[in-house]
Amino acid sequence: MADTSPLIEVASLREQVERAIASRIVAGEVEPGDVLTVPTMASEFGVSATPVREAMLDLARRGFLAPMRNRGFRVTEVSLDELRQLREVRRLLEVPPMRELAGRVPEEAAARLTDLAAEIVRAGDEGRFQDYLEADTTFHLTLLGLTGNRYLVDVVRELRQQTRLTGLAELAETGALTESALEHAELVRLLVDGRGDAAADLMSRHIGHVGGIWSGEHED
Repeated sequence: MADTSPLIEVASLREQVERAIASRIVAGEVEPGDVLTVPTMASEFGVSATPVREAMLDLARRGFLAPMRNRGFRVTEVSLDELRQLREVRRLLEVPPMRELAGRVPEEAAARLTDLAAEIVRAGDEGRFQDYLEADTTFHLTLLGLTGNRYLVDVVRELRQQTRLTGLAELAETGALTESALEHAELVRLLVDGRGDAAADLMSRHIGHVGGIWSGEHED
């Protein structure tokens, strides 16, 4: 059997670089209009050009970057209309299961979700935005996984990968990031207590932060 470990290593590097660049964009460390080049990023991350180029092409497919001929990749603007549409689709998918799961969260799963909720708060407070995003995604997908519907989990994972947020660093300074992060622990408490309607309402408000506090736009 052929040795595929080099391919696995490249894929792993590509994923790591992609997450790192995406978290910088989300955190506001690089702004719309900034140009990122493969050689510069490869030198900064201490890796070859191949995983960096592949990572940036993936981010271009997700809408975070736009290729520029012979110049690199430009950080794209956020579309508030797209964020609103993604927000509404996520509400349709993620809010109803909260009523289904209320009072049915196993103790072990509740403990896991509570730990993730605490890590989301810590990472936000400490400015570890890549860790914040990864813990946040793991929390939501773990929670939906309790429904036993893998298609639901896969669809929401894809939607979250398309969701473009910006300015986490600024939100952290104002306290809005912590406020949003604390909602995860409250959601777990509501579900454990069997309060399905309250959990659904909280999830709806929480998803409303996408295109809301994230972008400076507030819902009525």
